[in-house]
Amino acid sequence: MTIDSTRAASATRTQRVAGAARRRTTRSRPLSRRQYILTAVIGFATLLVVWAAVSLSGLVQPLFLPSPIAVGAKLFDQVASGELWSDMGVSIYRVMVGYLLASAIAIPIGVLCGSFNRVEAAIEPIMDFIRYMPVVAFVPLTILWVGTDDSQKFLIIFLGTFFQQVLMFADAVRQVPPSYLNLGATLGLSRLQILTRIVFPSALPRIWDALRISLGWAWTWLVVAELVAATSGMGYRITQGQRFLETDLIIGYVIVLGLLGLIFDQLMRGLGRRFFRYLKGRS
Repeated sequence: MTIDSTRAASATRTQRVAGAARRRTTRSRPLSRRQYILTAVIGFATLLVVWAAVSLSGLVQPLFLPSPIAVGAKLFDQVASGELWSDMGVSIYRVMVGYLLASAIAIPIGVLCGSFNRVEAAIEPIMDFIRYMPVVAFVPLTILWVGTDDSQKFLIIFLGTFFQQVLMFADAVRQVPPSYLNLGATLGLSRLQILTRIVFPSALPRIWDALRISLGWAWTWLVVAELVAATSGMGYRITQGQRFLETDLIIGYVIVLGLLGLIFDQLMRGLGRRFFRYLKGRS
């Protein structure tokens, strides 16, 4: 009787310790969509309040940090004149052309690189070598190669995203479980059929995440391309603001760029949830 009681008490203590350890190591309870949005809004509102407090307190001159009211008024003027819509349209067109072109070429190369060792040996070292080269250094070369029209902007965005994408897509393919490949071989599928019917569909959710991340890079390189040798676009307008000390214009356009990036990111997230609903049941 005494031995059984001791064993029961020991088992109870072990379960309590294990339960406490699980509570310490697991993540907090997930937020609902409403709670997530509310928390995000509070975060943005806090940032806006701090900005307003610093700019309106006189600690920083308006030339260096204009108030949110001044920035909002400047953006309103840009909207009323139509310049903001024109600049946004030009920039969105440039970023999407360069990004889609890079993605369309990087996806098949990345899939092949992640599937076949010989292709990986031939391509991946080159991708690793080029991706460490600063894209900004290619700006003068791209002007010499293709001029200063939109082709130069497309090329800068392509160079800034393509090589990173190839490596990310290849890594996504490598994460496909080997058991999937063995199953395809057992069913008598050819290597091409395994690649198209098993490998690519299995890697597609991770490829989509890589596309979403690289879209943010494309926006960054767009601004770099438009800061030099451009006559339109949001980057060009920022350069004009710097030339005439219009800090409110610069900050306003930077905020709009951030909002555009956030909108495109959320669109990609939403499409990913719709395309890959089946993953929710596995998590």
